[in-house]
Amino acid sequence: MSKHKLNNKLTMTSENTAPCQQKFNFTATKDIMKKETGKVVREISNQVVIPGFRKGKAPVGMIQSRFRENVVDQLKRQLYNMAFHQIAEDKTLDIVSYGMPSEEQPMELKEEYRFSLSFELAPQFDLPEYKGIKVTLPPIEISEDKINERLDYYRNMYATYVNIDIPAEKGDLLKVSYTSDFDLPDEASAALKRQVEADDNWLWLNDPELIPGAIEALVGAEKDKDYSFKAVYPEDWRDSALAGKTITYQLKVKEVQQRKPLADDELKEKMQLESIDQLAANIREEMEREAERKRSSDIGDEVFAAIDKEIGEFELPPVVLRNETDKELKKIARDKVKTEEDAEVFKKEIDEHRRAAEPVAKQELRKMFICRKIAEQEKITVEQHEISGQLKDMSRYYGYKEKELLAMMEKNGAMEDMHMDMLKSKVFAFLIDHADTGNSKPNDTEAQTSG
Repeated sequence: MSKHKLNNKLTMTSENTAPCQQKFNFTATKDIMKKETGKVVREISNQVVIPGFRKGKAPVGMIQSRFRENVVDQLKRQLYNMAFHQIAEDKTLDIVSYGMPSEEQPMELKEEYRFSLSFELAPQFDLPEYKGIKVTLPPIEISEDKINERLDYYRNMYATYVNIDIPAEKGDLLKVSYTSDFDLPDEASAALKRQVEADDNWLWLNDPELIPGAIEALVGAEKDKDYSFKAVYPEDWRDSALAGKTITYQLKVKEVQQRKPLADDELKEKMQLESIDQLAANIREEMEREAERKRSSDIGDEVFAAIDKEIGEFELPPVVLRNETDKELKKIARDKVKTEEDAEVFKKEIDEHRRAAEPVAKQELRKMFICRKIAEQEKITVEQHEISGQLKDMSRYYGYKEKELLAMMEKNGAMEDMHMDMLKSKVFAFLIDHADTGNSKPNDTEAQTSG
């Protein structure tokens, strides 16, 4: 335990209560209480009007008696603020979260007052050498087969559908009318109504299916013929009214259409290119850039994995870990909960999901604290103009005004997460740039020559 007397104000002692947790105990002496109470009473006296007295001239005792609750609340705020400032003077503390102040006993204005503040600190660990980590990755190779696959993708992307008079195959498009034996509720939505009964609807014989089982039932279907089949809706179907139901459909095929990919001459005209060879060359360049981005990401992951392994285990702040686990738990919930029934099942299995979320949360926190430490050592920062640019991009993507998006993110704590994500990205870029991939860089050669 350590003891300090800072600014002749509050006496402070500190103790480690758990790994990454520190508690600071403060004492405001009678003299401090008297002095600070006088300041608060004068402020309140200058703000209130008491009959028979000019503003600011009412007796101190009267102010303390009539506005005792206000005096106590304001005095606590001042003392807690003083305590925060005293802690902030210790530049060695890397505080990552803090709890609410805790008082030893209710405040009495003329008596000594004791309270405490608990903080969580960043974990302590030594960084290994993180520059020049050797990474071995296979060379980037773009095969002709891959280029042809991408060409086929573009041919099909701009394809048209044409009517055919032969039986439907998987991937074809059917124009159909259908009814079913499902009893629609009075308050059924338009989407639900169209799902169980429709005239001239389009049914694509491909995944994801509009109607479960339609592909199996209608491959081989022909124009102007009637068909009947049972659709078994899964328990997690998007519309809870149909989830888990088995419904019989009566369906008439009115048209069968087949995808007609563009011919090469049509494709080059569509993409405003001189030749298919030019498109193939463009595709190769695009795929090489994609492969390079993937390679860069793989380098970053491999370098960080080496750093992470070398550091070994270290304790994480419990409250921060609990909050991060809650975030991961919410991600699992967003993925699994689609209906009210899903929500009930999720609640029953909450402990199991939390156990699954915690290891992910631990790894994310390890990454965050390691990146913070590297960023501090290398003086890597996220500038305000970078944050503003990111907000601008996000507002365009989500369709919000920048001020609205900023307000929303500040309210739910997402600004801090965005800042940390940007910092981690910059640290990873630094690690990638300083990795040993077996390729000499121009600046390395220059350095060796000048040396």
